[in-house]
Amino acid sequence: MDSDELYPIAVLIDELKAEDINLRLNAIHRISTIALALGPQRAREELVPFLQESLDDEDEVLLALADELGRGLEDQLGGKAFAYLLLGPLENLATVEETLVREKATESMTKICAVLIPPQHEEYFVPLVKRLSSGEWFTSRTSASALYAPVYPFVSEPTKAELRKGFHQLGADDTPMVRRAAAKHLGPFTKTLAKEHVVTDAIPVYRRLAADDQDSVRLLTVQDLIIIAQLLDSSQVKDQLLPSIRQSVGDKSWRVRYMVGNNFVELAEAVGKEIVQDEMVGAYVQLLKDNEAEVRTAAAGQLPGFSKLLEPEVILTRVLPCVRDLSTDASQHVRAALGKEISGLAPLLGKDATIEQLLPLFLLLLKDEFPDVRLNIISKLEQVNAVIGIDLLSQSLLPAIVELAEDKQWRVRQAIIEYIPLLATQLGVQFFNEQLSNLCMQWLGDTVFSIREAAIVNLKKLTEVFGVDWAKTTIVPKVLAMGNHPNYLFRMTTIFAITTLAPVLNLEVTRDLVLTTVIQLVGDPIPNIRFNVAKALDVISENLSSSPEGRELGRARILPQLETLRNDNDPDVRYFAMRALDKAGSRK
Repeated sequence: MDSDELYPIAVLIDELKAEDINLRLNAIHRISTIALALGPQRAREELVPFLQESLDDEDEVLLALADELGRGLEDQLGGKAFAYLLLGPLENLATVEETLVREKATESMTKICAVLIPPQHEEYFVPLVKRLSSGEWFTSRTSASALYAPVYPFVSEPTKAELRKGFHQLGADDTPMVRRAAAKHLGPFTKTLAKEHVVTDAIPVYRRLAADDQDSVRLLTVQDLIIIAQLLDSSQVKDQLLPSIRQSVGDKSWRVRYMVGNNFVELAEAVGKEIVQDEMVGAYVQLLKDNEAEVRTAAAGQLPGFSKLLEPEVILTRVLPCVRDLSTDASQHVRAALGKEISGLAPLLGKDATIEQLLPLFLLLLKDEFPDVRLNIISKLEQVNAVIGIDLLSQSLLPAIVELAEDKQWRVRQAIIEYIPLLATQLGVQFFNEQLSNLCMQWLGDTVFSIREAAIVNLKKLTEVFGVDWAKTTIVPKVLAMGNHPNYLFRMTTIFAITTLAPVLNLEVTRDLVLTTVIQLVGDPIPNIRFNVAKALDVISENLSSSPEGRELGRARILPQLETLRNDNDPDVRYFAMRALDKAGSRK
């Protein structure tokens, strides 16, 4: 073997020993290319053993190596028959101290498990799992728990029995980190089991972990509970899991109860309708009344999803009293979560109950001192509108909307502006003109630039909703009138509005109304206005260029103004005018 044949490995060794971490990372990312250059045999005989020994490095480099080994490197080793060779380096990586490296190593081993030839699962992968499961350091045992699910479907029945026993031992490990890993991976492993083994093997492990003295272990068993419930029929759930469900809902740790609350709909759907009516309603009420705000917030987020599983009278008699309490909850986060979800009850309760029971709560939340509560209510009004109709909705909620539109916090005003097109679509043009039109124009004169900017975008969206004819009579004259305002900020707003509206206005409105105001502002004393006029003329010219009449209008009325601005004494004005002229010339 001459020196040229050794070159790729030599380069890799040198780069992996370099002081610069970027060089080492670069070497790792080129492993596939180096393996290809070496050829399958040398890659198997030289590269893989070398990688198996390359563990004395920074965590970032080891993480990259763990990732690269799972990226189809077996193709460069000669095909799937040799994929098992990659398990050696990965097994070493699965025992290191850094969690991210171990997780990436088990992820890559899972990928390799899927491409192994069937006899190789028992020959190579299962012994690896056993070695990791009995490792002296907890790091190897935590990695092992992730590898039972991938290999289980590919092995014989006696080996499956050994794997079930091995996982049971991990669930009873003395080290909390190992039990935590077992709780995390019990669900995926359970999915691979036959139904009888779910009852005989998975449930005992679950029960042990669900009763663990560490809440960091117990909270991970909530997902396991859901998966097990999904795999059992209703009678088995009632016999095997009801005590566990009650235990989780009443757990002494708020973090466990939070996990139950955050996943309550999924759990309720898994246990079946009969148990929902008999048990889960009481459990949900208990979570809504929990003494920890985080738990109440999580439960409030499940409100419409869980209520869909209930009859309307159950919602009214059991759930709604808790909702009323939450609407005045001491925690603003609880009220905000409720505001986001309460509208979802309207389709479930129907028109009469919504008007009688929910509307008072909407109005209460719309007056909440916390902006997010009010905004969350506004964002979901279309659900209420679909149930009670726009007349009742507008009569009840419009005063609150107007109050929000004038809120002292500009972010609240901005958020309301963004919802106006949605409200306009729901309310209709007549109602909008009578109640909200003046409000939209008022925002154009707001002291905060972001509000003025949002108001201009809002006018464009409203024009798209109601049409150009509406804009011609309702908003364009008011916008153009601001062009004569003595305060230059109002004149600037007019130019910004024209630039934004131009693409949605037709030739007639542009010719008869817009251009007159723009041309008038060509001679404005403020340079910032003049160069924004040049920008506006550029946009208008581009929109007019789509028709012969528009191009003629551009040549007759726009080009002379740009020529004037090209000779302006301000360099920025000249720059934007020249740019507009160049673009106009390219469109001829």
